[in-house]
Amino acid sequence: MKRLATAVVFDFDGVLANSEPLHLMACQEVFSSIGVELTRDDYYAHYLGYDDREMFRRLGERQGLALTGEKVGSLIEAKARVFDEVIERTDVLYPDAADCIRALAQQFPLGIASGALRHEIEMILARARLDHCFRFIVASGDTPNSKPWPDPYVRAAQLHGVEAAECVAIEDSRWGIQSAKAAGLKCVGITTSYPAEQLRAADRVVGSLAEFTPDLIRAL
Repeated sequence: MKRLATAVVFDFDGVLANSEPLHLMACQEVFSSIGVELTRDDYYAHYLGYDDREMFRRLGERQGLALTGEKVGSLIEAKARVFDEVIERTDVLYPDAADCIRALAQQFPLGIASGALRHEIEMILARARLDHCFRFIVASGDTPNSKPWPDPYVRAAQLHGVEAAECVAIEDSRWGIQSAKAAGLKCVGITTSYPAEQLRAADRVVGSLAEFTPDLIRAL
């Protein structure tokens, strides 16, 4: 018998917040300080789906850089400072985000599983007065492995207190979809960062949060 969805887990960057361009800008500024050029195409093709630590490690490998754990940590801190300065003065939520969150919160428990830093997520949600709508946040560093490994969504299902098959995730990248599906969740892809043909592993693909409705979730 098909399990009915009883809980929802949102990715954050690229799903609720239009923050991927800001992450790219912050990364570009930090890497330019050590003589590395990071293009938009390279970022979206190779790094968007990872948390900062994994992204910096992989980029260092591709660039032939010997980045120690300490150096990676200092780069992450520098990137966070740049990013925080921007989001403190910028409304980064997608236009449909608040309405979607409030509508779903009336019918489902909501959580977040993201590769973003916890304080970044909390700052943006608190500014929009939406933080009370979420039962929990699984953020960067909260699990042994980040996306595309299943750990963040396994933890999200545990925090919801339900089987993974009863949760529906919404993701904007193939890395996030891979993570959710490997954990046993149903997953909806949203075309905010990539076209639909790159999200084919999802159970359904939508063009905006306005389409991510209780009826669609139950239909999965």
